[in-house]
Amino acid sequence: MRDTAPPKQLAFDLPLDPRYGAEDFLVSPSNEEAYGLIEAWPDWPDTVFLLRGPPGSGKSHLASIWASRAQAWTVSAAEVGHGDVAHLISNGALVVEDVDREAGRDEAALFHLLNLARERRFSVLLTASGPVDGFGLKVADLRSRLRLAPGAEIGPPDDALLKAVIVKLFVDRQLVVDLSVVEALALRIDRSLARAREIVAELDRDALGRRRRISKPLALAVLDRLGGEDGTDEPEPEDDEP
Repeated sequence: MRDTAPPKQLAFDLPLDPRYGAEDFLVSPSNEEAYGLIEAWPDWPDTVFLLRGPPGSGKSHLASIWASRAQAWTVSAAEVGHGDVAHLISNGALVVEDVDREAGRDEAALFHLLNLARERRFSVLLTASGPVDGFGLKVADLRSRLRLAPGAEIGPPDDALLKAVIVKLFVDRQLVVDLSVVEALALRIDRSLARAREIVAELDRDALGRRRRISKPLALAVLDRLGGEDGTDEPEPEDDEP
């Protein structure tokens, strides 16, 4: 008997550019202190500000908001070398991402950059995933300087923020889903915005490949396939809507 089931559609994993405008940042109790301190610039207590938070927590988004306001350049810590410092400070404001990442990091150049920032009164916003003592720094003066830098930490998202971010992730992909899908995801996934981004991307690929809408049963099936999620409900039968 001939199989009449519709062919599975090939899903292309195209890059999705995140929207980093101020109007796209969702403020909640987990990030309002960091947001407030970013908003307080240029009235910072120091020339250097350290923004910490887990991957996907919104550090780069906040840094982008500040960079737009301060007309700052943005570089990774690995791009700061001794030969680059004079050029980098010429702009008057700078974002240095991932100062906790050891690969390619020139600690002496970073320390020189921060000293010049203080001397010449230009602003530097640093981002990192965790506390300074976990950076693996070998230059004691740089470690001490970063410990003393004022800053803020973005905490794990609360329920309201997690749900709002999931909705935004679907909207960014021009996907319309029922509220029950958002509720099911927020209840079961790790409390992480990075994880929410991964799950929504996987759901998008899966739904496109199956040529189906994103429903709660499909969301539960994808979570079950990926594993490691905290599910409490019994599985529901898959719907048969195309």
